Amino acid sequence: MPDSMSEQLQRDMECEGLLECFHGLKQLDKACFRALVEADEPLTVDEIADAVDRERSTAYRAVQRLLQTGFIGKEQVNYDQGGYYHVYSPTDPSKIADDMQRMLNDWYAKMGQLIREFEDKYEAAETGQPAEG
Repeated sequence: MPDSMSEQLQRDMECEGLLECFHGLKQLDKACFRALVEADEPLTVDEIADAVDRERSTAYRAVQRLLQTGFIGKEQVNYDQGGYYHVYSPTDPSKIADDMQRMLNDWYAKMGQLIREFEDKYEAAETGQPAEG
């Protein structure tokens, strides 16, 4: 069960906690992301799996979650004789930060609206008048 807002605010959080907080990423997802950030060049799923000491299929699922959040990008590399493979690299941290800021602003606006609705509803109940909206 998720922590309450007051519990979350009292907890010490590091910047990596934002990955979990905003996108629900798991420990493995964060480990895969860290492996990509620390790598000198884009990595294949096999290389990511080796870096985090997991099976390829397990690492692939984490890579898919990271792709869905926009934290990493995928590039196709073609063989000269035909065929291809994919490599993955982290997205620019400033783009990730901008996306998280946008999500936070949207969440803040939504919470503000819900608080106003709460106030209107219970103020109206207190005065015996019907709530607006």
